[in-house]
Amino acid sequence: MKKTKAVQGSCLCGKIKVEAQEMHQNLGACHCVTCRKWVAGPFLTVDCGLNVKITGEENLGIFDSSEWADRGFCKNCGTSLFYRFKQNQHYIFSSEIFDEPELVFDHQVFIDHKPSYYAFSNKTKDMTAQEVFEAFAPKE
Repeated sequence: MKKTKAVQGSCLCGKIKVEAQEMHQNLGACHCVTCRKWVAGPFLTVDCGLNVKITGEENLGIFDSSEWADRGFCKNCGTSLFYRFKQNQHYIFSSEIFDEPELVFDHQVFIDHKPSYYAFSNKTKDMTAQEVFEAFAPKE
């Protein structure tokens, strides 16, 4: 069973506040092209599930990034906040918006999309794009 904890965080300017009741303490890195363009590098993420409260929603921008997910950002300061599955509103947040999270870097996704000019030294579970879609794509 994955260890979880309640956390609080915010965007850079503080106009958007986030409370996640069940943040998993496993940190992941996404290397897909969309994430890398969105955050100018690998997107470091934590799974926060469904029990999330966002305040300052008037400052929240939503980008429809694919058929099955959208992305949230602060319209004021530009902070990349989350990736959210449309089907069930499941949140994957940027790990860096939370106040001093205790995390363990244990997985990387879209590893076959990672450019050769950077590498992490941590031993992680690595998944290709095909493995990610097979494991997590919504079932019809």
